[in-house]
Amino acid sequence: MAVTVGDIRAYKERGEKFVMLTAYDAPSARLLDEAGIPLILVGDTLGMVALGYDSTLPVTMDEMIHHTSAVVRGRTNAMVVGDMPFMSYQGSTEDGIRNAGRFLKEAGAHAIKLEGGGRVLDLVHRLTEAGIPVMGHIGLTPQSVNQFGGFKVQGKTQEAAHQILKDAKDLEAAGAFAVVLEAVPVHLAEEVTRSVSVPTIGIGAGPATDGQVLVWHDFLGITDGKYLPRFVKRYAELGEQIVDAAKEFAADVAQGRFPAPEHTYK
Repeated sequence: MAVTVGDIRAYKERGEKFVMLTAYDAPSARLLDEAGIPLILVGDTLGMVALGYDSTLPVTMDEMIHHTSAVVRGRTNAMVVGDMPFMSYQGSTEDGIRNAGRFLKEAGAHAIKLEGGGRVLDLVHRLTEAGIPVMGHIGLTPQSVNQFGGFKVQGKTQEAAHQILKDAKDLEAAGAFAVVLEAVPVHLAEEVTRSVSVPTIGIGAGPATDGQVLVWHDFLGITDGKYLPRFVKRYAELGEQIVDAAKEFAADVAQGRFPAPEHTYK
């Protein structure tokens, strides 16, 4: 059966840990769906891991709609969350409502994710009133990387930790059905998770969050391991296997082993 917002909330109510993984095309979504992954995030990380950008900032709404549509076509049961890209909602609440609506209307997504605390609360409230489920994202918010001065752990001071806790509570009150906590100290993630009734999903936030999320290319070992964040665990080394397979194919062609008779038509 298709996963819903109610199912995600029920994980926390039962005290059951769950996962979210990113995907950016139909085959990836199909594989994650077969694995029983309940949440697929079409993250604006696609700019860095799939489109060759240096950050998430250049990603456009049209690119996000294109990739989200592909993911929706590939899955059967997983809930698909579309990531609102930079400047698709920061300009005005009206921009945010219109662009969030595109994710559901054009791409077929089931929810959207956006970054920030206080400044997005009105938008979160308006979206949920309009029937668009919202996932919040606080802590390290990559779209604000220039303001942060790089990809740095957030909430390390008492004041900053208090603000993150307040943001989580405010997002819940505004109607968010879940909150991503990125790159925050373990004790802070634990306090936030304990303080809100909606599920928290951690990435670099320790084991106390209700769920965990990783990026497709990171956990499968496709991205360059030299530049991975500390919070990434590689569950496969597909990058090495792809390189080896390509070399073997080239060698077979060069030495006349491919195509063999079984690969040709009579």
